[in-house]
Amino acid sequence: MFKGLGGLGDMAKMMKSAQEMQGKMAQMQDDLANMSVIGESGAGLVKATATAKGELKALDIDPSIFDPNEKEVVEDLILAAIKDAQQKASEKSQSEMKKLAEEMGLPPGMDLPF
Repeated sequence: MFKGLGGLGDMAKMMKSAQEMQGKMAQMQDDLANMSVIGESGAGLVKATATAKGELKALDIDPSIFDPNEKEVVEDLILAAIKDAQQKASEKSQSEMKKLAEEMGLPPGMDLPF
């Protein structure tokens, strides 16, 4: 098709690849917004649910931990569960981006987004 145009054929191929990559990245962002991870603390007494993008969606607290004398413990458990959910969200996001990079044939260690 672009045989007599020198490097323009390669440029068209690169542009098409870039557009495909952009579409896959947009789809990945949508997928991450719909994936859920659950962070826990206190052996599951406090659970925080977040999207794989790190947006906190829900907090589940076992009523047995509500002791007025243990307010600081409850606060610490809540923070720990949220941090755990955020860490899991980050790990899930990185894992999904790595899979996408492998599918696109990018070399190992080349992180997305660039």
